[in-house]
Amino acid sequence: MNIAIFGASGATGRLLTVHSLESGHTVTALVRTPDAFSFRDRVRIVEGSTFDAAAVARTVDGADVVFSALGARSPLRNENVLPRAVPLIVDAMQRLGVHRIIALGSAGARSDSLANQPAWRRWMVEKIVYNTVLKWPVREQIAQYQALSASSLDWTMVMPPMLTNGSARGNYRVDGDALPPGGSSISRADVANFMFDQIASREWLRSGVYISY
Repeated sequence: MNIAIFGASGATGRLLTVHSLESGHTVTALVRTPDAFSFRDRVRIVEGSTFDAAAVARTVDGADVVFSALGARSPLRNENVLPRAVPLIVDAMQRLGVHRIIALGSAGARSDSLANQPAWRRWMVEKIVYNTVLKWPVREQIAQYQALSASSLDWTMVMPPMLTNGSARGNYRVDGDALPPGGSSISRADVANFMFDQIASREWLRSGVYISY
């Protein structure tokens, strides 16, 4: 299987790259600085930016599955990564006949994300966290969700709360309607495992899915 990965040099993207290679798949990764990419000798590299439509198309061309682990590096400024990059990925996939994309999102991407949480937590997160500290990342994730939802692709957007660098537990909760009650964190390792499992699953096709401990 040919797998294209956007954001392969990031923390979650590296885990997806490892999964793909260890499973015997061919990987194409779009990276800005190939010399700094630790898997450069094991994958097909497309050098360039996710904001370059031609580079995005070269990455997508011939893929069976696309992973996106893109996201802003800093929550404190408007990097405008997803609103610019995701529409280019969607457009390239639709033009080239590539249908399946599994994207890393966040729990703030939909307005119903906190429906299962206590009222005090909903108020604190929605009114304070989402409007101050995480204002720009949340806006980016909303834009990603809207771009995928409006597409004709077979998309899945995996939406965790805070990501940690802990080991995979293999024991977590998923919900298509809202963040599981009390869910506040999950390791990148478990999220990457779940994302990779979606290659063979149609359960969350054309939908977002919340995941947390």
